[in-house]
Amino acid sequence: MNRASLSRFAFATALSVLLVCPAVARQGTKMDPNAKTMTIEGAVRDLACPVQNPAGTATSFSLQCTQDCVKHGSPIIILTKTGLIYFPISADMPDSDRREKMLPFVGKYVQATGAVFERKGTRAIAITQIKELKNVHIDTDAR
Repeated sequence: MNRASLSRFAFATALSVLLVCPAVARQGTKMDPNAKTMTIEGAVRDLACPVQNPAGTATSFSLQCTQDCVKHGSPIIILTKTGLIYFPISADMPDSDRREKMLPFVGKYVQATGAVFERKGTRAIAITQIKELKNVHIDTDAR
């Protein structure tokens, strides 16, 4: 590729990024296309344990209790280090179950990106991307 072709390619790539990035920044959902997209970090947990046991945190909890609660049907949530709870939801209406997609992450510390919603203290995230953060130390033998 000669210098002129390389310059045109670089310009076209930069222009594409500029045109695509604003669309990605506000992906939203069908119900709320202007919903703010955020990235959150936290432990994928059951709802019951952190609500009933304030000693349990995003980095210190009983993995066995978490797995048992999820196995028995407790809702799956993401608990942040600051104690905020996010419910995973779909971007579709009617909503579709996120449980199967979240099961591989139960007991792990993750980074999740998606449209976020808050209503009277309840938070939800329509996850578009999720990955485990293996460099975050969690104590899963805690009670």
